[in-house]
Amino acid sequence: MEGGENSKTENPNWEEAMVKYENVMASGTKSMKRKAMIMLAHYSKRVPEHVLVTTIPILTQILGENIANDSFPDLLQETAAYCLKCIACRGDGALVNEMCGHGVTHSLIRLLPCAEGKMQKVLIKLLMVVVNFCSTSRIVVGANGGLEIIISLLNSCNNDVRLYLLEILSALALRREIRKELIRLGALHFIVEAVGVGNMVSRERACQSIGLLGVTREARRTLVELGVIPVLVELFRNGDNATKLVAGNTLGVVSAHGYVRQVAEARAIPLYAELLQGSDASGKEIAQDVFCILAVSEPNSVEIVGHMVRILREGDDEAKAAAADVIWDLSVYKHATSVVWASGMIPILVELLGHGSEEVKKSVSGAFSQLSYVGAGRMALAEAGAIPILNDMLHDDTEELKYNAVEALSNFHEDPLYHDTVSDVVDVPSFRNMQNRLVQIRNEHMTGSLRRMSVQQLISIASHV
Repeated sequence: MEGGENSKTENPNWEEAMVKYENVMASGTKSMKRKAMIMLAHYSKRVPEHVLVTTIPILTQILGENIANDSFPDLLQETAAYCLKCIACRGDGALVNEMCGHGVTHSLIRLLPCAEGKMQKVLIKLLMVVVNFCSTSRIVVGANGGLEIIISLLNSCNNDVRLYLLEILSALALRREIRKELIRLGALHFIVEAVGVGNMVSRERACQSIGLLGVTREARRTLVELGVIPVLVELFRNGDNATKLVAGNTLGVVSAHGYVRQVAEARAIPLYAELLQGSDASGKEIAQDVFCILAVSEPNSVEIVGHMVRILREGDDEAKAAAADVIWDLSVYKHATSVVWASGMIPILVELLGHGSEEVKKSVSGAFSQLSYVGAGRMALAEAGAIPILNDMLHDDTEELKYNAVEALSNFHEDPLYHDTVSDVVDVPSFRNMQNRLVQIRNEHMTGSLRRMSVQQLISIASHV
């Protein structure tokens, strides 16, 4: 290696350098071995990966030697750990998997409890890289008491290694058995802490784990008591696009189980409105579903509808369609009709039904079909001039538009106030045929016009975002 540097060649003979390295590691003094490992660490970014692979068995053997063996004192193991960490940071994780195959995870778990100072930090940093890249290593850590070691270290340290330990924990918590152990050990406060600090990848993983933990009542209550909601909202506000999806979905899981008020009070609704206006289809779906949950509270409905009015006025076609879908969902609540009417939204929706894009018309017509089930909704729609437009929709080429119009007009027909107004349209055979077909479609699919959201859907998204 020294020859490669002194000659300043662009392509030194790495294979030859590795032979010299192996000879030193096999028969050199402790000082020579340590110097060789330090030099290998220095060159690890330049050495081809296929060459680095040959060094891993030697390094892992040194790391795994009995800590009391005089031939391999702590300093030599510390240097081996540092060198392995430098190598592990190369590539896409293939070298880490190679290390794990040689037992590096077991060695780290064995060494960590008795390590101190610089050596402890080196071992923790290596373990962090290992569990980040290698899912198998997480199993090894969990099955060999590694979680208890990490928690013990977190309980006793406040120095710069804490962030590394929290990153390790966030990776481990992706496994179900680890999450169960966190509950058993009363250590959920650490995963909440991990959401709030560190790099975004680590925080996102911790957030995802909380979404999965939040499925159970006891864990959910504990997490809320530990202050997880404002931490999730902060991540939702400041995370990158991918992190916003995970944070938004996790908040939805938490709110769906009895914490609607707390989520709204933490100022999450404007963040979901931003997500609804974004370009990501998954983000729109998450926002729509969580709005449906939050709107169970009338004050939340007022705030949500206010944002929908703004989007219907200012958003692009995709955002307008998504906002109309939200109104469609919210219309199932008894208080929603008065909220929608008071917001001044109905004339905007009627205008969009007449002149919007096809996707916008589908969503608006669906919202109207749902609003028409309530007398106040029918009155608001009629006063805004919706009935003639619904009549025209019966001749549209798009089946969804026609059936939404049929549903709404059928509800108007059953209302004595509007019965005569729509009788000429409703009492013709073609309309009755569409009515019958609508009933048949519903029976086949066992759904109504409402875009119903289930808690299980949110939980499913939490597992895959």
